[in-house]
Amino acid sequence: MPSQLQPQRKKGRGQAKGRPIDSTALAEIQELLGNTPRRRDLLIEHLHRIQDCHGHIPAPLLTALAGEMGLTVAEVYEVASFYHHFDLTKEGEPVPPPLTVRVCDSISCALAGAEPLIRQLQDALGEGIRVQRVPCVGRCQEAPVAVVGKNPVPRADLTKISAAVENRQVSPTLPECLDYEQYCATGGYLLLTQIDSGSLVIGEQEVDAADYALDVLDEAGLRGLGGAGFPAGRKWRILRDQPEPRLMAVNIDEGEPGTFKDRHFLERDPHRFLEGMLIAANVVGIHEIYVYIRDEYAGIREMLARELDALRSDPPCPLPEIHLRRGAGAYICGEESAMIESIEGKRGMPRLRPPYVAEVGLFGRPTLEHNMETLYWVRDLLEQGAAWFKDQGRHGRSGFRAFSVSGRISRPGVHIAPAGITLRELIDEYCGGMAAGHELHAYLPGGASGGILPASLADVPLDFDTLQPHGCFIGSAAIIVLSQHDSIREVALNAMRFFAHESCGQCTPCRVGCAKAVTLMSQPVWDEELLKELAQVMADASICGLGQAAPNPLLSALRYFPDELET
Repeated sequence: MPSQLQPQRKKGRGQAKGRPIDSTALAEIQELLGNTPRRRDLLIEHLHRIQDCHGHIPAPLLTALAGEMGLTVAEVYEVASFYHHFDLTKEGEPVPPPLTVRVCDSISCALAGAEPLIRQLQDALGEGIRVQRVPCVGRCQEAPVAVVGKNPVPRADLTKISAAVENRQVSPTLPECLDYEQYCATGGYLLLTQIDSGSLVIGEQEVDAADYALDVLDEAGLRGLGGAGFPAGRKWRILRDQPEPRLMAVNIDEGEPGTFKDRHFLERDPHRFLEGMLIAANVVGIHEIYVYIRDEYAGIREMLARELDALRSDPPCPLPEIHLRRGAGAYICGEESAMIESIEGKRGMPRLRPPYVAEVGLFGRPTLEHNMETLYWVRDLLEQGAAWFKDQGRHGRSGFRAFSVSGRISRPGVHIAPAGITLRELIDEYCGGMAAGHELHAYLPGGASGGILPASLADVPLDFDTLQPHGCFIGSAAIIVLSQHDSIREVALNAMRFFAHESCGQCTPCRVGCAKAVTLMSQPVWDEELLKELAQVMADASICGLGQAAPNPLLSALRYFPDELET
């Protein structure tokens, strides 16, 4: 049944204002949507249905969708044109080729040869195939990565991609994860049922389940692992004090170049995340949950839909309503308020704050927003206790961190290591050392936005608040390792091009600043004074973290690598 919390739209008017609706197009839209509600918050889901069916969104279908949903064509067009994964075609325009090969050109893939691969593909692939360069697809440990249709091709080369194209291997492979039955067989969801009962037995003492969960999170110091690092226990307490009904939004839109930890966990043990999510919902008193997953994770999305169906069919306890929502290719939707706008069926533009989403969030209701990895740790924390988690750190830090490590190392991947570990320790103990023929020269400690540090600072503890004195931050712990063969200038420019591409355009400092920075950084000699002035304006005046953090790579390059910036 439709949620009572969401604004209900009137039935389709059958006529979009100012545009005649083609009866054939309207009939097709009605068949595509079937019995699904025509609510505004489902607009992006409905646009995906058209895109999936046709490979693009023809203008007559967009107009018919507007009429069917009771929206103006402008309302639908402004949303469809905002997201990179929707191909809009006007009447009379050529439609996109039936197959698209997307090649990631972000930092890790660029280091692994994405540029020559793109040129090879453009020359080798025949008609009916479109080659697109795209930003990070969340598989940096397998760089370079191409996506044929929706099928990721790891460590891609011309031979692998040509074979996938020839055999029309365009569908994603669903990960072989621990499914619902297997998870329950290993004790899964027992903790949730105990918390749902209202009490837990700790040692020989019976305690209030919610109070215990909150106390453990506080004592363990678990912080939000999407990048902001806000204490999880404090966030739960804030939400418990808000008026009902309360909602929850889970962010699995990890678009930061270098980040792939959420995908790593979901491909292996999705129910550990789902149980943590449901525990949080139970403790806080959540009415409905919205899980927002990036469109590039097509196989994971199908798997999650299957596992949620299994969970609903045999629930361990009463469940809140859970909605699975699909992103559409917009890095900005990793920002919590932009994600909420997207879930509501709008352009993913960050909101001005205050009010904060904990007070006025999804559909105007108090909203608990969390990154997937934060919730993944909840079950282990409550079962093992706060001391178990706190004892894991190094160099005065506490807890575990999941580091997404890529670049010039022998074993790229997600490595779960003590918080506060240094880069040098991480490479030597977890990553198999540097790749053959490469020596550590520099590293990005927090993806494209976290800045760039030289090898001389490879012994700084990696954790929240330890890198700021050096002009950097850890963010989601996406580490890209660079060697003596890599150009700091090109890495910084690659990051800035990414931000220019992904800026939502809402505020001038970010929209114009990113584009201007790309132009200045493309010059043979950087204008240091002008770039620093531009970076200051962007950091001071941008609405959200994208524009505020975008200058970090260029400022790091100027600070630590001034002799490496001329062509």
